[in-house]
Amino acid sequence: MTKQIEGVHHVTAIARDPQANVDFYAGVLGLRLVKKTVNFDDPGTYHFYYGDEQGRPGTIMTFFPWPMARRGSHGAGQATATAFSVSEGSLGWWAERLKKLGVVAEEPKTRPGFDEEVITLLDPDGLKLELVARAGDSREPWTGGPVPAVHAIRGFEGVTLTEWNPEVTAGVVRDFLGFQPAGEGKDRFRFEAGTGGPGTRVDILARPDAPRGHVAAGTVHHVAFRVADDPAQVSWHTELTEEGFPVSPVMDRQYFHSIYFRERGGVLFELATDTPGFATDETVEVLGRSLRLPAWLEPDRPRIESILPPVEVRDVAALTGGVK
Repeated sequence: MTKQIEGVHHVTAIARDPQANVDFYAGVLGLRLVKKTVNFDDPGTYHFYYGDEQGRPGTIMTFFPWPMARRGSHGAGQATATAFSVSEGSLGWWAERLKKLGVVAEEPKTRPGFDEEVITLLDPDGLKLELVARAGDSREPWTGGPVPAVHAIRGFEGVTLTEWNPEVTAGVVRDFLGFQPAGEGKDRFRFEAGTGGPGTRVDILARPDAPRGHVAAGTVHHVAFRVADDPAQVSWHTELTEEGFPVSPVMDRQYFHSIYFRERGGVLFELATDTPGFATDETVEVLGRSLRLPAWLEPDRPRIESILPPVEVRDVAALTGGVK
């Protein structure tokens, strides 16, 4: 095994309405829109990145909003829940906020087998999210949005993968990627990367009778894990190839470098570098305010801007009449 994976880098999902996506993730959840760019493989489509103030690895939720996309279905071979970490004692505040803003959400519950409280909620496309409250997450949240710092999201807690046979995926996550077992409850098996804690967790949920999930709007496209730098990524590429995984070439995503492979249960994984980060083409102070394009797409900027619908970060509470 090469250099240790440190945890979740980002999660990428598919949406439909770009403005509704911004309203929810920036306006309701209070994440910072740190980058407004395009899908490099389909530059007529936005690619949004949300996270903390700087978009640090472990806080980044990203979306491809395709307005004409069909609704996907959740099932086996998918990442079926993305969990965010909030401070202990915050879920009552969040339950009230979500209710007043019209978000579909369950009441806070204790997760069987684990010492954590959870709110399960759905975004506008039906993507399943969780807010997990626990002590000990020292990461500083984004405080420039509508959510007070004491309750604000600090980054990822982890992701849940639904699988027909959990041991098949555990063989990749545990035995190959180096995650360590960190508990189990009912049909949920938890693993942690690196030193463990929030942002490092992968839960494998055993669902032998589940239908195969279909990736489209309202589903996760892929889960990315953190590798420190380019040499570590090249080493992982070699090891993946030797292990028999079909793995992509290294791809330049402007703000990190990526390789992709599909774990044996069906979920698309990415290994993404921590560097260079989101302040490579704009300063931290103005992240996400303007459309950023890589150099090879700049000649097409007028055409791209004419295709993309306008979007803005808005005061959702004021728009809906809900409380801030």
